[in-house]
Amino acid sequence: MANNISQKLRLTAALLGAVTRKDLAAAFRRINPASAFDVDRADKWLQGRAKPRQLSVYDDWMKLLELQQPSDWIADCDLEDFIEQICIRHDRDRALLERRAAAFGKAPLIGQDDKGATIAGLYVCYSHSWSPYTSGRMMRSTLLIEQENGPPRLTATYTEHLPTVLLQLKGQVIVTRRSVFIHVGGAADDAHFFFCLFPFSPPGSVLGGYMTGIPIFGPESQPSVTRMVLVRIKEPENQSSIEGAYLEPAATVSEDLRNFRVNLDDPDASNAYLSAFLSPAAGGTDKIPKDDFQRLVETFDRAWLRN
Repeated sequence: MANNISQKLRLTAALLGAVTRKDLAAAFRRINPASAFDVDRADKWLQGRAKPRQLSVYDDWMKLLELQQPSDWIADCDLEDFIEQICIRHDRDRALLERRAAAFGKAPLIGQDDKGATIAGLYVCYSHSWSPYTSGRMMRSTLLIEQENGPPRLTATYTEHLPTVLLQLKGQVIVTRRSVFIHVGGAADDAHFFFCLFPFSPPGSVLGGYMTGIPIFGPESQPSVTRMVLVRIKEPENQSSIEGAYLEPAATVSEDLRNFRVNLDDPDASNAYLSAFLSPAAGGTDKIPKDDFQRLVETFDRAWLRN
């Protein structure tokens, strides 16, 4: 009977520098393009629910390890002997190898990069008002992104402090390599908003993109879209500074951000960048230039790191 196959596979992955099951399968294929080792089987082997039945898997495995042992040694040896042999053969630190093996296959928190920076946090949001009663005004709202467990996922709570009601909608956050998608509003809610944002990048001081939905205050239900900037608040208790949904006509975003202790190096230049980003393009298609967002990222990252 094969012993401790799941642990031995994890140690092999750590030795090879494999991060995922696909990486490990690719290593086997480099040894043997026709290898019987594949991702689906590996999933069961790593969970301890099955063991390789094909002798060819152990042949390929031994070639990967570069050990002078018969192929069935991998299946028969105890874990202590396995670790000792591969550490001696490849001059590896045992403790480090075991730590890497324990981490193999464990996904990081959703919305977290490999350095630990996470999208979770509280953001103050600025966008154009959709309501005909506040046309031309800038709206202020908040978005709280939280990490939940069991099963792990990211959730969002979007809040607007409207003149007659506190609007609060909840939903899911999906972080991909190319974008951040958020949908808030449950089945029983009259309002639903959808966000399509530029990709998250550490330290994550600002997000930006589009919000779509319908106006809450208005005589008609008109499908609407606005560009939006979401600035992370470092001290969440500062959300108590919000006393309304709309900025005063003469107020600027950089001035308003001072209420949340977000102080920018050059407020005039920052306002110009914010204005360029929030201004919709002329023509039939509105695509936000990446450079416009990158200027915001550099501006808010500097303020975030300085504080």
